[in-house]
Amino acid sequence: MIRPAEPSDAKFVVPLIIQAMGELAGKFANSSDPKIIEQLFKHFFTQRDNQYSYQNTLVFIENDQVLGSINAYDGDELLELRKTFLDHLAKNYHLKNFDPEPETQKGEFYLDTISVHPNAQGKGIGKALIKAGINWGKQLGHYNIGLLVEQDNKRALKLYEKMGFITQNEKQFMGGLYYHMVYTVQFSKII
Repeated sequence: MIRPAEPSDAKFVVPLIIQAMGELAGKFANSSDPKIIEQLFKHFFTQRDNQYSYQNTLVFIENDQVLGSINAYDGDELLELRKTFLDHLAKNYHLKNFDPEPETQKGEFYLDTISVHPNAQGKGIGKALIKAGINWGKQLGHYNIGLLVEQDNKRALKLYEKMGFITQNEKQFMGGLYYHMVYTVQFSKII
């Protein structure tokens, strides 16, 4: 079952967000200490109105356990959602003048993090979460669903291609090179 996340899901979802972000999570926390990284993302997951908020997250539940999550939002809202996050990083994590490139844009519903617990991978949970993300964007009236994938993540790249995402271009983001992939939503015309 997939449902909207709740603040109480933090202990399960935060490790999934960090897993999906990889090295980027440490760059945001300005630390390689797992406890500091977890503390940062727990803070923001449980808060409202930021890109990593529970408000922007769906979870995959099986037998009352969170086995996966997807974090997504309107690309046009990125700078607004990111502002609180960057202000917090400057004040509490000593990241002054830290302003990562925008990873999304206006006109796109952006799938930020997609992650499945390591013990549950290979069971179709990632695919179900991606479909839910596409449907979420479609319900909000978006024609384009976008995401970034590291160029060396062949497994994820293959999955996204199978699901209908097309590589639109390459993007530099926080020192890494990514493919910017887009899924075009087909709306039925009503006659």
